[in-house]
Amino acid sequence: MILGFGKRKPEDAAAPESAPRGWFGRLRKGLAKTRESLFGRLEAVLSGKTRLDPETVDEVEEILYTADLGPRTVEAVLERLRRGGGEGDAPLQRVRAILRDLIEHPMTAPASAPADPPAGEPRVVFLVGVNGAGKSTTAGKLAARHGAEGGKVLFAAADTFRAAAAEQVEIWAERTGCHIVRHQEGADPGAVVFDAIVAARARGCDLILVDTAGRLHTKKNLMDELIKVRRVAAGQVPGAPHDVLLVLDAATGQNALAQVREFGPALGVTGLILTKLDGSAKGGVLVACAHESGLPVRFIGVGEGLDDLLPFDLDAYLDALFGEGTPE
Repeated sequence: MILGFGKRKPEDAAAPESAPRGWFGRLRKGLAKTRESLFGRLEAVLSGKTRLDPETVDEVEEILYTADLGPRTVEAVLERLRRGGGEGDAPLQRVRAILRDLIEHPMTAPASAPADPPAGEPRVVFLVGVNGAGKSTTAGKLAARHGAEGGKVLFAAADTFRAAAAEQVEIWAERTGCHIVRHQEGADPGAVVFDAIVAARARGCDLILVDTAGRLHTKKNLMDELIKVRRVAAGQVPGAPHDVLLVLDAATGQNALAQVREFGPALGVTGLILTKLDGSAKGGVLVACAHESGLPVRFIGVGEGLDDLLPFDLDAYLDALFGEGTPE
């Protein structure tokens, strides 16, 4: 996975034992509802059993679907069980081991890494997704993270169709001490992005976070508009947008997976951000989205604070989801 916006460095991926104090504890706490919904129910069904009869397998299937792991993942688990995967172990250990292996090894090949901008040019990052997923808030948290690392951020308030959308972004710009380019409501989003790139160059900003629209009259209108804005960015900075991050609300479950299917191919999505994991028992959808698309999960949201948008680390996620590791 690529953490942050530059090329991945091995030391960037913070495992639980090397993470800042409280990081793994927040992750584990954020996944508590999902962990209980999935493994608490599996344990209730499988504990004490020495074999998996057809009725029990049906119960396991229902639990996996309820956790929003996605149809491909669920079917892969069931297929391995039918083929005798983990035979000899207790049923609960068999299911846990198969699940962990499947999560670690997605069925779809990983997507290609995001592009780098030419030297001296700003990195242009689009945040896409439906309204209510948390794009503006995520942009603010990413800006705070990048600023803390010494970067200089400019927001492009390119959702000009929703009332008060630009005001939301402006609040985050003020809160994080970042620059912003916004136009009046109903303005051309492409013009906002064009002006943002010009302003970023003039002000020495190295990162442009583009907050895009999440809803128009139809899905086709939305996708056409976002594709047009992409073309504007590409016409100004080679390779732009260098990152297209799809922001998903984990609480929506399978709707999030549907959004990956809709946004991903049309917009060239390069990574996923799952928000609101702390308030959802449907955190298994993270597995479904990454597993079926091959897109890397870049960040996960486990709270409302600026520091509650955590870089995604697979080992830490697995330990927190499976109830392993040591809470801090």
